[in-house]
Amino acid sequence: MSISRAKSTSQDAPPVALAANSKVLSTATNRLGYLTPTDPSAGIETIRHLYGMQGYVWLKGLLPRRSVIDFRGWVFSHLADTGLVMPGLDPGLGIAAAGAFDRQLADRRIMSLVRSAAYEGFCAQPLLSRFMDEFLGGLSYLHKRKIMRFTQPGSPVATPAHYDLVYLRGGTSRIVTAWIPLGDVSVDMGGLVYLEGSHAIGVGMEARFNENNAGLDAQERISAYNRNMTEGGWVSKDLPEMAERFDSRWLIADFEAGDVVLHSPYMIHASTTNQSPDGRIRLSTDIRFQNVDDEIDARWANHWSLDDML
Repeated sequence: MSISRAKSTSQDAPPVALAANSKVLSTATNRLGYLTPTDPSAGIETIRHLYGMQGYVWLKGLLPRRSVIDFRGWVFSHLADTGLVMPGLDPGLGIAAAGAFDRQLADRRIMSLVRSAAYEGFCAQPLLSRFMDEFLGGLSYLHKRKIMRFTQPGSPVATPAHYDLVYLRGGTSRIVTAWIPLGDVSVDMGGLVYLEGSHAIGVGMEARFNENNAGLDAQERISAYNRNMTEGGWVSKDLPEMAERFDSRWLIADFEAGDVVLHSPYMIHASTTNQSPDGRIRLSTDIRFQNVDDEIDARWANHWSLDDML
C-alpha cells in the first residue's frame, strides 16, 4: 500500500485547518509560521546558539531514517492484537484500523514497551547519547521516565499548551527535552507546535509561580498540580487565544523519521489533532536529558505510567 503525503512549505498554508481542544488556529502570517530546520552538521556551537536564541533546535535527519521506521513497525507490531492498526498491512505504516480498539490493553502494552530493553536501546542509542554529551558539555543523563504516545486520526485528543519544567521542578532547570517523531509526522497529523519566543515567557511564568508557591511545603511546591497551578499544569487549552495574548505565532512543521527536536524546559508547546487523510497514527516519544552532575528530580527515576501524576 503506498501512502501519498502532501507536504507544506514555509510559503504554504497548512493542508488542513489545524485544531486543538475545539479551537482552530489562525492562519494569519502573524499567528502561524514554520519551525526553522537545522543541519546536525552545523557544529555544536552553532546548534547551542540557535537553541538559546529560539528555545528549540529542529535537527533534520539526526537519526538514521530506516532505523526509526523499523522501530515504529516494532511498536505497532506489539499493538496489533489490540485492534489499533489495520490488519494485513506493514505495521510500520501505522494505519489505524476501522472501528473501536481495546484501549485498556493498548495502554497496558505501551506501559510494557516503555520498560523494554528495545525501547531503552532506541532512546539511548550511541548516536543520540554522544550528541547529547557534546550538546550538554559533559556526560548526559537520560531520565528513566520516558514517554511514548500514539494518536489516532479523528481523535479529539490534543496536548494543551505547557512548558516542561512545571513537571520537573524537583531537580535542575537545565533540562533538555528531545521530542522524536517515530515515523513521518506531517502537519496534518498533529505533531508538536511551538509558541515562537516563548522560552522567555516561560521563564517569567516560572518566576511568578515560584513567588506564589513560596509558602507551600516542599512536596507541594514542586508539584505541577499544586493549589496555585491550573488543571494539569497547563498554561492554556486555547491556542489561538495564547497567540493573541502574547502577540506571537504558533510554529508548525512537517517532521520526518530521523528528525529530533530539542527544546528548552521553558519553551511553551502543544499538539494539534491528528487529521491524517491516509489514516496514519501519530507515534512519538519524548525523553529528557541533563548533565549527570546536576541535581536530578527523583520523581523521574521511575518508569512512566499513565497514573503517575507527573
